[in-house]
Amino acid sequence: MSEFVKKRIVVKVGTSSLTHKSGKTNIARMEKLVQVLADLHNMGHEVILVSSGAVGVGAGKLGLKGKPASTMELQAAAAIGQGELMFLYDKFFSEYGVIVSQLLFTTEELEDDDSRLHLLDTFNQLLKYESIPIVNENDSVSVDELLNGDNDCLSATVASLVNADLLVMLTDTDGLYDSNPNENENAKLIEVVEKITPEIKSFAHGSGSRGTGGFSTKIKAAEIANNAKIPVVIMNGEKPSRIYKVLEGKSVGTKFLPCE
Repeated sequence: MSEFVKKRIVVKVGTSSLTHKSGKTNIARMEKLVQVLADLHNMGHEVILVSSGAVGVGAGKLGLKGKPASTMELQAAAAIGQGELMFLYDKFFSEYGVIVSQLLFTTEELEDDDSRLHLLDTFNQLLKYESIPIVNENDSVSVDELLNGDNDCLSATVASLVNADLLVMLTDTDGLYDSNPNENENAKLIEVVEKITPEIKSFAHGSGSRGTGGFSTKIKAAEIANNAKIPVVIMNGEKPSRIYKVLEGKSVGTKFLPCE
């Protein structure tokens, strides 16, 4: 029997994995994700969750028919949705005896040396307390991720900050394809990316994700993490239990290998 190796794992879940196409919260999907992360936590791994979904949950709670159009409406929906999102996470995680914590910050704070050190101290202490930090950009203050990134690059920056062993990004496709699988039945899943080349980046426009940043920001995030020598796996969030296979070294989704 192989010896257990404790890992520090950052898991990023996108809005498309937390909501139905109707825009309403996908409760069953969220509950499955929490079950897996709580189990990994109980196994002894250190888990950090970077979660989008505040706008989607907020819009759903407000009864809006679609995603808000203006920046002010997006920020307001995020403010409403963030509280509801944390309520759901706290409720689900508490069923497994796991304490969660919330960290909201902006890109500007990550770029400031003093703020980064304070933030790292907070992460380390929360993990020492055996809490699962749940991270999101403070969308009511900063709009960069709100409009462009869907937290993809934020998750990679967090992984780099805490010196994670692995970044897992959950999305609504099985991984990176060489063309859009929704339009081409012969589209090929790229299982391993040894180096992010211009060709790999060109595939991003045809991978079919409905997330805010699409696949372009996911590849950018993978590049950030890989440069920090952190492997990245992008996989379908429909079955979070496949994260176990990732930790066993099995092929799931698309794996981006860290730079030498």
